[in-house]
Amino acid sequence: MSKQIKLKIFPDGRVQAETLGFRGKKCTDYIAVLEQLLDAEAIDSERTPEYYLEESEIERTVEMQTVKGG
Repeated sequence: MSKQIKLKIFPDGRVQAETLGFRGKKCTDYIAVLEQLLDAEAIDSERTPEYYLEESEIERTVEMQTVKGG
């Protein structure tokens, strides 16, 4: 599954973000990015079962190759 961030914007201006395809704590890295992009502040968060899973060795290898190639 590819990594995605799903945003839901409510009429009152609240924004709800859901991460999809992330394993482990890496999804929390995007909270600050979203706060900056949306000029908003996170007030609540919930952890999905995927939060408690570790990344697979394949995902780590791909990530390392991407960083070295970038």
